[in-house]
Amino acid sequence: MASYKEFHKRSIEQPDAFWGEEAKLIDWHKPPQQICDYSRPPFVKWFVGGETNLCHNAVDRHAAARPNDRALIYVSTETNEEKVYTFAELKSEVMRMAAIMQSLGVGKGDRVLIYMPMIAEACFAMLACVRIGAIHSVVFGGFASGSLATRIDDAKPKLIVSSDAGMRGGKAVPYKHLLDEAINLAQSKPGKVLMIDRGLDKAFNKVAGRDVDYATLRAEHMNADVPCTWLESSEPSYILYTSGTTGKPKGVQRDTGGYAVALAASMKHIYTGFAGETYFATSDIGWVVGHSYIIYGPLIAGMATVMYEGTPIRPDAGIWWQIVEKYKVNVMFSAPTAVRVLKKQDPAYMKKYDLSSLKHLFLAGEPLDQPTHEWIMGELKLPVIDNYWQTETGWPMLSTVRGIEDTKIKFGTPSFPVYGFNLKIFREDGTECAPNEKGIVGVVPPLPPGCLSTVWGDDDRFVKTYFSLFKEPLVYSSFDWGIRDEENYHFILGRTDDVINVAGHRLGTREIEEAVQGHSAIAEVAVVGVADQLKGQEPVAFAVVKDAARIATLELREALEKEVKKTVDESLGAIARPKRVHFVTGLPKTRSGKMLRRSIQALAEGRDPGDLTTIDDQSTLEQIRQALAG
Repeated sequence: MASYKEFHKRSIEQPDAFWGEEAKLIDWHKPPQQICDYSRPPFVKWFVGGETNLCHNAVDRHAAARPNDRALIYVSTETNEEKVYTFAELKSEVMRMAAIMQSLGVGKGDRVLIYMPMIAEACFAMLACVRIGAIHSVVFGGFASGSLATRIDDAKPKLIVSSDAGMRGGKAVPYKHLLDEAINLAQSKPGKVLMIDRGLDKAFNKVAGRDVDYATLRAEHMNADVPCTWLESSEPSYILYTSGTTGKPKGVQRDTGGYAVALAASMKHIYTGFAGETYFATSDIGWVVGHSYIIYGPLIAGMATVMYEGTPIRPDAGIWWQIVEKYKVNVMFSAPTAVRVLKKQDPAYMKKYDLSSLKHLFLAGEPLDQPTHEWIMGELKLPVIDNYWQTETGWPMLSTVRGIEDTKIKFGTPSFPVYGFNLKIFREDGTECAPNEKGIVGVVPPLPPGCLSTVWGDDDRFVKTYFSLFKEPLVYSSFDWGIRDEENYHFILGRTDDVINVAGHRLGTREIEEAVQGHSAIAEVAVVGVADQLKGQEPVAFAVVKDAARIATLELREALEKEVKKTVDESLGAIARPKRVHFVTGLPKTRSGKMLRRSIQALAEGRDPGDLTTIDDQSTLEQIRQALAG
């Protein structure tokens, strides 16, 4: 077998031959006529002329070959439900959902917004969309009405699929009132809302003529037989919104054929998960990991996938390992934050269950620090592999590739550039960094299959956002600082832009600033991401009030801080709530009015804020220092 270095080199130097071989891992209704079309940089089309379908590859081909094998394992420790669906049963449920969507007027190219908790019906809805050629846009169930409304207006869905409520930590989290409010705020109203009633929110209201009941319609379509709609490889499969440096989220647009091939190849080479095995990713379908490695990747590989509703410590800190033992999980995928939560629990939970089926644990979503990496690997006595990737790429950019070569694991690093990614560390002038020199992580295009093809409805934004950092050479910017050592192991050092990473969830500081300014008492605000041992980063706000009387006493300050946090909760959801809101009379800016967020962040983290001579009003710095000192 070739070394990984040779495997990667071939993928960069002979991409057509390389990806033509990988394309055999999926079924094609019509074979591709051309492997890569890069005639309009930086836009790239993969497997041109080929026709395929994500649902066929994830469900139908396995239902035909191995109908009684496990496909979807649904576990909720919130409602104490467990249900296993075979490939044959999953296909039937997906066809019922597809028939419901068609009966509600959804066809090829129409958008369907999915705003749902981690329940089996969410999986059926995603697969039903791609089955009939509709484009799904999944919005994380924790997002508040304002955020949801912007996504509704951008995607313009014909149908929204939702549920009365999710569950978190034993408490119902009602969704319907948030959804109704979002639809009221949105300019673009959906024709229909398909509601899955879990019986968790007895008070939710149905809007006559718009809201329809899933259980009723499912009963009408029990024997549905909905064929797959074959799509040309470059036709979109879904939109997934990611935070931008402006308040407006970016809709990452994913293709069909390239994504299917990329995921199939990643299951074989990176995760070494195979048909008949079981995969458990602890993420949520609202994030990219949930799309790629709860729904599509494992099923395309013919694996059973575990869909889990619950926390890592309820009913106790052994729940994940109990699932591993019960369902003989072979490959597991989680986030560093979750591991840091487990690290605080009784270590006996790690030893209580039989983990002999587990080959390895993968972690991604935020930088994995060395102590956490060392601890979890020591406890599990298994390879723990750090991955680095983004919503935009859809699958790993940096990882060890154990299906090709069992390279040594170094703590705190996601290792090497993955095949297909011509990844380098660049200086700000566009030249390549030497080993141990900090620079910006970039990819020389064309981007490999599976990456975003554009920003939904905005080709200009795609080019300006991702390809404007350097012009010579043209480079995709990750907006992350990185460094590589003499052995080519790569380390990720954090963001270069105003996006922060809270427990693996990317949030734009501008979005949070806009939410804070939604409070009538706030005149101006700066939000920065501050290092946090558990979550990686936490948002911290520094706000200027319109009327100093609002913060004249400690009691008034504390009351206003609570109100501001509540405003953010209502606008963006609790995930974006600042850890602290510090009140100051001015914010550090240059004479040209540029806010010095990096200096504020450095002060908040106790670091050297750098050259501060450009600050127009030096007293603002002292304000920040005093606020931080309490």
